[in-house]
Amino acid sequence: MVVVRMKSVFLLQLFYSLASSLYFHIGETEKKCFIEEIPDETMIIGNYRTQLYDKQREEYLPATQGLGMFVEVKDPDDKVILSRQYGSEGRFTFTSHTPGEHQICLHSNSSKFALFAGGMLRVHLDIQVGEHANNYAEIAAKDKLTELQLRVRQLVEQVDQIQKEQNYQRYREERFRQTSESTNQRVLWWSIVQTLILVAIGIWQMRHLKSFFEAKKLV
Repeated sequence: MVVVRMKSVFLLQLFYSLASSLYFHIGETEKKCFIEEIPDETMIIGNYRTQLYDKQREEYLPATQGLGMFVEVKDPDDKVILSRQYGSEGRFTFTSHTPGEHQICLHSNSSKFALFAGGMLRVHLDIQVGEHANNYAEIAAKDKLTELQLRVRQLVEQVDQIQKEQNYQRYREERFRQTSESTNQRVLWWSIVQTLILVAIGIWQMRHLKSFFEAKKLV
């Protein structure tokens, strides 16, 4: 029996100053991926929990411990920076080192467990980017910071994140400019080639007509 694995890719354009929270459904052999545009040197934290559909109660219930999720993250160069098996509820963390689109894929290990039995799994996913990934309550307790010191630290990290976003936007603008210039250059050369072809065809037609008229002794 051949199992067809489905892969759905969602392009999520998210503001880095906000955290994204959503839920989605996946089947037993289904894989879902999300694409996040992330600046370089930015920490990302993803929290998730799964629910399994109960046909008798006709509602989603917390998944058992045997059911887990496999998380894989690839950078813009298609290099795997995170590949790990987690439980039915967990948290994954990674730091971007290359600006651009990062692909975050999740799928269940349900093929190993009969308890799924082809049912639907609901996954609640919360992605936090940049300074929103920091737990400032833990930071304050660990470093023994006052409220003012903690606020200053938050502002410094927010400014640092804004600078990273601005650098990333400049990077995107530079790439777009290079693409536009390359496209314009190709269009120019293609126009020149077309003109040369038309001129060559015109000269060939004139010479052919001249030879025809000379053969018929019309000129």
